[in-house]
Amino acid sequence: MDSRAWLTDSETGLLVALGVGLLVGVERERRKGDGPGRSAAGLRTFTVVALVGAVAQMVSPLLAAVALAGVVGLAGLSYARGPVEDPGLTTELALVATALIGMLALTHPALAAACGVILAGLLAARQWLHRFATQWLSESELHDGLLLSGLALVLVPLLPTEPLPWLGQMSPQRVLLLVVVILLMQAGGHLAQRLLGARAGLPLSGLLGGFVSSTATVSAMGALARSDRAPLRLAWSAAILSTAATWLQLLVLASVVSPQLVSTVGALVAVGAASPLVFGAVAWQRDRAGSGATARAEQVAARDVLRLREALIVAALLVGAAVLVTLARDHGATGLMLVTAIAAMADAHAPIASLMAVAGSGGLPDSLLLMGVLVAISVNSVTRTIVAVVSGGMRFGVGVGAALALNLVIAWGWWWLTARGGG
Repeated sequence: MDSRAWLTDSETGLLVALGVGLLVGVERERRKGDGPGRSAAGLRTFTVVALVGAVAQMVSPLLAAVALAGVVGLAGLSYARGPVEDPGLTTELALVATALIGMLALTHPALAAACGVILAGLLAARQWLHRFATQWLSESELHDGLLLSGLALVLVPLLPTEPLPWLGQMSPQRVLLLVVVILLMQAGGHLAQRLLGARAGLPLSGLLGGFVSSTATVSAMGALARSDRAPLRLAWSAAILSTAATWLQLLVLASVVSPQLVSTVGALVAVGAASPLVFGAVAWQRDRAGSGATARAEQVAARDVLRLREALIVAALLVGAAVLVTLARDHGATGLMLVTAIAAMADAHAPIASLMAVAGSGGLPDSLLLMGVLVAISVNSVTRTIVAVVSGGMRFGVGVGAALALNLVIAWGWWWLTARGGG
């Protein structure tokens, strides 16, 4: 222990245990009720239990085991003598958890303090959690949450991490991780509309939808605008913001595929995302419909959270583009740019991810990587403009196309100035 410290490790642990016992005990005291039917454990009981756990752990592990067994026995007795109409085990389990946290405080005081705060927070949020689980959360949302958790926590760790040459130096684990990231973006867009309503949620949903597919997002917003299910400016805002997501997605892709490239593409991302973020914000601000979020827009928020088929299609595009880019790498810069442009007609993310995987393995210089990124986004911008006209009509398409064109002028201008300065 540092001689300059005010307290010894044991004293710090005891104080943490005391604080946790008081914190959890105050919350339980407020809920124990009054009269003969009140709960058995309150402020004093929880404080004593936390201190007993800490002191017993300080003396010996054997005494700690005896103390824990005693707390478990008392909790069981309390439950057995409790009112029949309240069969909950929350207080009894919290009592045992407080004893364990008190023991933990002797060796890991910071972790014990964090556990105590989380425990008290869970106990205090009982009503909110009950409403969330039984009223706010739908059956499909629960199902999709379990699916996402299973993919991220079970399947991803089991897949091989060895990069495969035919996958553009991406491993199977990274491919599935990209699918999980796409699903997380879908969940974020859904949550935005559930929490914020359609007027604020629709543009945010457009931004998050762009991380999955800006083309699909533009098409969806165009359909809403054409059918008057969303105001034109609100649809513009969401569609243009999805373009900003295309740029921001470069950082997500780089962090997953080749983390060392984040600094390489960072400046280009900042320049490319700035104008669509500004244009989208201006379009949203100029929307005067107020309730422009119609009943149909609210129904959009009530759909399934995850669209696994859409995420798998994007992942398949990623793999296909990776194969094409890997094959084209041996045909020089011209062949590589041509393949990148062809792949970007359907989706810009796929060829960009493949270029990053090749660049991360040392097979592509940074200058060629940035040029490939601009080629992919430029070609895909043409696709998005056509989709905007077809789905939303000429007025919607012209607005989206003008924003995309100006965005490309700014991005290419920055690249030209940078390349000229570097040369």
